Amino acid sequence: MTSNGGVDDDTEARARFESALATEYFVLQGASGATISESSSRSSLYMVSLSSSLIALGFVLNASAESFLSFAAVVLPVLFLLGTFTVVRLVDTSVENVRVLQQMARIRRHFAGIWPPGAALFGMAESAAADASRSLGLRRANRRAVFFTMATVIGAVNAVVGGAIVVLVLTGPLGLATSVAVVAGVVAAVALSAVAVAYQLVRFAPLFPRETASPGG
Repeated sequence: MTSNGGVDDDTEARARFESALATEYFVLQGASGATISESSSRSSLYMVSLSSSLIALGFVLNASAESFLSFAAVVLPVLFLLGTFTVVRLVDTSVENVRVLQQMARIRRHFAGIWPPGAALFGMAESAAADASRSLGLRRANRRAVFFTMATVIGAVNAVVGGAIVVLVLTGPLGLATSVAVVAGVVAAVALSAVAVAYQLVRFAPLFPRETASPGG
């Protein structure tokens, strides 16, 4: 009786564990959807703010060049700060989404192992990282995926705003030639884009440990 009681307890504990694991999977699905929703809303907020500000700058430019420079000196730095905060948060949500997807992949692997003949129906990849990447539409579990994230897109646009600020500062208060200012602005924009990508690579590196061990990573 003691033996049977132990088996029954194990079976009941296993059933409760499987039920809790299924619940956890649905919770993770909701968390993944929340990160995507936040990324979309933050990206939209920045792009709407940018487009509205550019339209306002166009109207001010028609009034006078002096008013344009004063208005741009106020608006563009605010937009650049908003873009910087947006990029940082977009990276946070992207990292969290990948972590959630990897955890979901581990749970799916457990479910697939319950009945091995049906494991192929889960369509599992070779690793949790690869399975999470495939869920994002990526072909491989690769840190270079950061080049195609929304954070990279917003970072590139925000880098152009930063470059425009550099041009305005050099041509306005410093009085440099327009050609020199434009070159400096382009260099600044490229540097800011590189910083945004580098920040993402640092944040994404722990999520893809296999690539760090490969020569071509």
